[in-house]
Amino acid sequence: MVITEIISVPIFPFSSDDSRKTEGAELIFNGRVRDKEEGKDITALDYEHYEGMANNKLQKLAEDTLQKFKIADLFCRHRIGLIKVGETSLHVVIWSKHRREAIDAMDYFIKELKKIVPIWKWAVLTSGKRIPSKCNHH
Repeated sequence: MVITEIISVPIFPFSSDDSRKTEGAELIFNGRVRDKEEGKDITALDYEHYEGMANNKLQKLAEDTLQKFKIADLFCRHRIGLIKVGETSLHVVIWSKHRREAIDAMDYFIKELKKIVPIWKWAVLTSGKRIPSKCNHH
């Protein structure tokens, strides 16, 4: 199963599920806003997205990841808007029979997300000035 969401409110993690009997690995990744961007002190990141296209590409990437790797489920929440230092901007959970395929799938999913999903970030400096991030995504 695949669940993908792009939301503009704080991220609440997907619930853990102790009833699972066939998946031995539950891999959880939380991407948080650091206090520096490209060597400059920041107070937040401001994420923007191309609404319809970002949702579609994120969903397709998650479905493709499920097919490419031996994983049971991939759940993803990506936040947009102003996200303060320390807060979560990306939450991903992958369930699989064994850890190796979950780890490989997570690495692939996040790398591809940064490349192909149209989400951009602006760094908010301590002065309040917004500057574009040099990288396409996170």
